Amino acid sequence: MSWNVIHDGDGSASRIVLKEHTGSTAEVLFLGGQVVSWKNERREELLFRSNKTLWKPPKAFRGGIPISFPQFGTFGSLERHGFARNRVWLLDDSPSPLPAANSQSTVDLILKSTEEDLKIWPHRFEVRLRISLSAGKLTLIPRVRNIDNKPFSFTFSLRNYLSVSDISEVRVEGLETLDYFDNLLRGERYTEQADAITFDSETDRVYLSTPTKTAIIDHEKKRTYVLQKEGMADAVVWNPWDKKAKSLPDLGDEDYKKMLCVDSAAVETPIILKPSEEWRGRQELSTVSSSYCSGQLDPRKVLYG
Repeated sequence: MSWNVIHDGDGSASRIVLKEHTGSTAEVLFLGGQVVSWKNERREELLFRSNKTLWKPPKAFRGGIPISFPQFGTFGSLERHGFARNRVWLLDDSPSPLPAANSQSTVDLILKSTEEDLKIWPHRFEVRLRISLSAGKLTLIPRVRNIDNKPFSFTFSLRNYLSVSDISEVRVEGLETLDYFDNLLRGERYTEQADAITFDSETDRVYLSTPTKTAIIDHEKKRTYVLQKEGMADAVVWNPWDKKAKSLPDLGDEDYKKMLCVDSAAVETPIILKPSEEWRGRQELSTVSSSYCSGQLDPRKVLYG
């Protein structure tokens, strides 16, 4: 078996560890169905984890890939980012109708609505998540099924906390010319004017109708993250910068320099499901070597072929 379950004393950090033949690994918490580690074959951590993470369930872990459902951020009346990240997920023994995974480094989780959930969000649902690990790639396939007798709508995101060398040396390509909501300016709508997104202050934006591929280029590490997604039209770009970082109890004062969040999200247009209908998304995170020389940025080949 290419994955195993590790239990801690009180169950708050019980997790699944996936391994594949080149030596890369991933760790997934049962709490929130949250990926909290992804290491390449050289044992380099690719996801950011706060050095001040507070292990106080049901609060979500700061870092990795937390899930927002049935609400992203404050786009609704529920608690920020919804409640799925604060619930304990279970192993899914029958993940149909997905085909059987070819990769042995695959695990399926499921979250079902409880009576507690129905008190704050009166809709019966099932959320399934497949996590697959292969050489140089981490794939997440989320699915939401309406098992109620009435329609419901939801917003959703996979928040990718990426580990970077220095946020000032990072640029994001693939979102130029797009409209976005700026959450630092009352959610007003703007159009991206820059050739690429770079960072010198707090950033909190929801880019709309985004392409299937985005490149996050880390010049210092000569590494490019390639984010490829389906079923999630929007992309959220977030870094708290210094002042906001100091106000967050589970984030170190200097942690903002080593992280960047680029989410796969469905925010602007909520997903509507009729009874028995199912929505499916897909996200692939991979890394490629990159360099910056004489103004020529080779990761563009990743985006545009």
